[in-house]
Amino acid sequence: MQAVELRAGEMRLLLRPDLGGSIAGLWQGGREVLAQGPRGSACFPLVPYSNRLGDRRFSWRGEDFATAPNFGDSPHSLHGVGWLRAWSVVKADDHSATLRYEHEPDEHWPFAFIAEQRFELHADALAMTLQLTNTDRREQPVGLGWHPYFPRRDRSHLRMTLAQRWEVDERQIPTHAVSIDGIDADVATLAWDHCFTGWRGAAQIEDEVFRLRLTSSLNRAVVFTPPGRDFFCVEPVSHVNDAVHFPDPLARGLVALAPGATLAASMRLDIQA
Repeated sequence: MQAVELRAGEMRLLLRPDLGGSIAGLWQGGREVLAQGPRGSACFPLVPYSNRLGDRRFSWRGEDFATAPNFGDSPHSLHGVGWLRAWSVVKADDHSATLRYEHEPDEHWPFAFIAEQRFELHADALAMTLQLTNTDRREQPVGLGWHPYFPRRDRSHLRMTLAQRWEVDERQIPTHAVSIDGIDADVATLAWDHCFTGWRGAAQIEDEVFRLRLTSSLNRAVVFTPPGRDFFCVEPVSHVNDAVHFPDPLARGLVALAPGATLAASMRLDIQA
């Protein structure tokens, strides 16, 4: 499937519908705003759940389900199914595009749904929406989010208002939340792969090239700062990692989506050189 390119002023956005409906790159004046991750994606959608689904199994409304491996030798399934499937182009012009993925129940997710992404590129910003409509005859557990990669430069700095960080065990599964005062630190000093709650939907990312403001309708975020890599991630998400295994998944942000109902989210990245 052919890539889709959008332009606005000095901004250029490259979409890869065939690569999980992902952003392959975002540049301003030839300078990298988003970085390419390990799969060649600079940002991909998290649908119908975010992060890890523990042990590739879950129970929902009295029925047990299993999900197939989708991330190397990990004992968990990760990031849903949308990031691994080809999306179709519904429409596209110079400044905007809409992509769609239609899922039928399979070994990776047992419920049917339709997901749509819309991208709008401006001279100084990228606006995105993501929605999922439950086309199954059953209610299903749903979460949404995005997984953007940012370049880790010498002076990369992250600032966010947050209330809690979810600590994880040796399997990267959340165990308990601890109170924090937010994040205001150089990325080089961080070594996290954690979900944070109490996010007010805004993050400031600054380095020697850009000042970025990331905003979202979602109120949780996963911060991934792997040591020794040339990228880091600030991921707006709707639920805590592995929320489906908590005693009350809905209290951790998971949504019980009725047949025919739609869940939507938005994200925006404002860019200042």
